[in-house]
Amino acid sequence: MPNNIQKILITLTSIIGFAALTTSAQAAGGDAEAGKIKFKSTCITCHGSNAEGNVGPKLAGQPEAEIIRKLTEFRAGKQRGPMTFMMAPMAQGLTEAEVHNVAAYLSGL
Repeated sequence: MPNNIQKILITLTSIIGFAALTTSAQAAGGDAEAGKIKFKSTCITCHGSNAEGNVGPKLAGQPEAEIIRKLTEFRAGKQRGPMTFMMAPMAQGLTEAEVHNVAAYLSGL
């Protein structure tokens, strides 16, 4: 009998954990269409029309969480390399929602 209870608890813990991960991933997700518009109006010159890279690095296909982390660090003025002087002002002009939207767009490319 204790073995059955243990199996039930493990199953419930797994379900609750999966639900929490799914909910947090959905909450973090942005509006990719709005992100596309913002990217095309703000980022295209340095990162290319399809985020393939130009003066700035390739962004297409990077994980959404990674893009959010990088933009958040730039917004905070954290030094991320030699291009920080160009990126910090651009990122500081983005709202939190725009950061998530652009990240959603880029991760889907």
